Amino acid sequence: MSEGEVNPKAYPLADPKLTKDILDLVNQALNYRQLRKGANEATKTLNRGKSEVIIMAADTQPIEILMHLPLLCEDKNVPYVFIRSKQALGRACGVTRPVIAASITVSEGSQLKQQIITLKQNIDKLFT
Repeated sequence: MSEGEVNPKAYPLADPKLTKDILDLVNQALNYRQLRKGANEATKTLNRGKSEVIIMAADTQPIEILMHLPLLCEDKNVPYVFIRSKQALGRACGVTRPVIAASITVSEGSQLKQQIITLKQNIDKLFT
């Protein structure tokens, strides 16, 4: 697989419009301190029951380093989605490096509540 190519294992994959919504929300979550970056951090938030939604990059090489996350998400009943680019995810996370996974975390009285709910509904539609 070449760089920037999407692995067929990366399911469900967000379309460009949903990707934009996801990246906007990731960026806002960063500002509200409701974001954890990286596969390890995402795993931790899931295990601790702190994760609202998991975003992963479909161009991760090798994709296997992420494939424990969808299983964990399904166990914990947390929605997850792939976007095409780890570079774009990194930018949305406010860093210059590529980010292969991010977790938007739970926060009481968060201003992002409604957007997170909307995103979860949009992710659910991808599975149908």
